[in-house]
Amino acid sequence: MAPALMSQSTTQTAVSRRLSGSSRRLDPVAAGLVLGFLADRAFGDPRRGHPVAGFGQLAAALEQRIHAPSRTRGAVGVGMLVASAAGLGLLERRFPTAARVAVTAAATWAVVGGRSLEREGEAIDDLLTADDVAGARQRIRNLVGRDPSALDADEIARACVESLAENSADAVVAPLFWGAVAGVPGLVGYRAINTLDAMWGHRNERYREFGWAAARLDDVANWIPARLTVALNAALAGQTDRHRASAVIDTVRRDAPAHPSPNAGPVEASWAAALGVRLGGTNHYDGVDEDRGHLGDGPPVTVNDIARTTKHLRRLSVAALVTLATARLLTRSRHSAR
Repeated sequence: MAPALMSQSTTQTAVSRRLSGSSRRLDPVAAGLVLGFLADRAFGDPRRGHPVAGFGQLAAALEQRIHAPSRTRGAVGVGMLVASAAGLGLLERRFPTAARVAVTAAATWAVVGGRSLEREGEAIDDLLTADDVAGARQRIRNLVGRDPSALDADEIARACVESLAENSADAVVAPLFWGAVAGVPGLVGYRAINTLDAMWGHRNERYREFGWAAARLDDVANWIPARLTVALNAALAGQTDRHRASAVIDTVRRDAPAHPSPNAGPVEASWAAALGVRLGGTNHYDGVDEDRGHLGDGPPVTVNDIARTTKHLRRLSVAALVTLATARLLTRSRHSAR
């Protein structure tokens, strides 16, 4: 072979090896999480053909066939739906790297809901600032399950802040966590669990037994993300005042046990301390008053606190992405080095 051709062949081989090495070094999960998160920041939830809505329709159809006041039937339904969603997610692992990045990004965009939460908070803030309490009562139904018909402006503001706080874990931290742990199956599997809890995890007569498995599985899936949310809130609060970080942890330890939820309690208590407000109280759900205790030492929430909450939600969302994507890359790097 001529020297020039040999040189060209050697160069092409070297380039090919570099590209192959770069492809292996690129983690499609971390890259997809970042791209999907950015898509959520730019566009919010997909407005048409949202896959979560499609999953909800499938769950409703299955419920019509199998519903009974039975924990076993509910558990079977949850198992079928969650396994199907996660199983479809496993197909992504057969794709080449670029396609895996794209699929992970699309799944992340579909299941992370931080920007849409912020928009709801901003819309309620605008309505209350304009003294449109009736409009705010109607809009808050998009965020909460409590009866808003008798809420005044400050109570609507409290409902808004509490919902943004609780959903910061459910709609941002938890899907990013499970995505970092398990990729697309983790993303879609978690969202399936969370959606079923929202549909079936009620304590009324219809769902008390049938929805038991959905509610318990959601508690398990959110246990670590809820504590991670507490840690992130403590870290963010400590950026402006190092004593605030310890105040977040102390508030969670003291006040969270009064909340009926093992995950929402710590999350909301950490938000109360981070914002310097008091959350909790008595809410009306499904015809029943529920005492959720008082969380935090600050003054009660007012309308002015909604804007601070949406701003903090943005910071928390970015912190969660950076933390979890970095953890994913570090873990993968250690495995590759072995």
